[in-house]
Amino acid sequence: MKRIELLSKTHERKGFDCGKTALNQFLQCTARQHIQKGLSRTFVLIDDEQPSVIIGFFTLSLCEVKVGCLPPRWVKKYPSIVPGVKLARLAVSLDWQRQGIGGILLVEAMQRALVIAENAGVIGLFVDAKDASAKAYYERYGFEGTKERPLLLFLPLSSCLEIIS
Repeated sequence: MKRIELLSKTHERKGFDCGKTALNQFLQCTARQHIQKGLSRTFVLIDDEQPSVIIGFFTLSLCEVKVGCLPPRWVKKYPSIVPGVKLARLAVSLDWQRQGIGGILLVEAMQRALVIAENAGVIGLFVDAKDASAKAYYERYGFEGTKERPLLLFLPLSSCLEIIS
């Protein structure tokens, strides 16, 4: 059975390869330090049959965004700076890509954003897409960008609820 849990020492980080050096290095060298320092949380998808092997991961943190960075239809609804949950990283091992794992991780990130919103107040989930391909992937789930900041994408909490329901 597959499950998502907080990254720990028991997970084999060195063997993870998603094909993107920066993401691999973050998981291998930085993610646990960020957890210990309270900067972000990295969650891993594992299988109970091999609980140390990381299938995929995502990292969440809190953020503040200038309202002008939101898609135009949201600008007038909020004050000049808004709080959000940032999907800082999302990656799937090469062995598991193209099998829907990214979607599973993304939905889990949305669920956690909703829990954070219930406890702290945020307007949605933000992601800085790394490139046009990543942007297209997130747009399939309803994330929106702006002409000025096309790779800073926003998904309101209402859309998270719709996707999860």
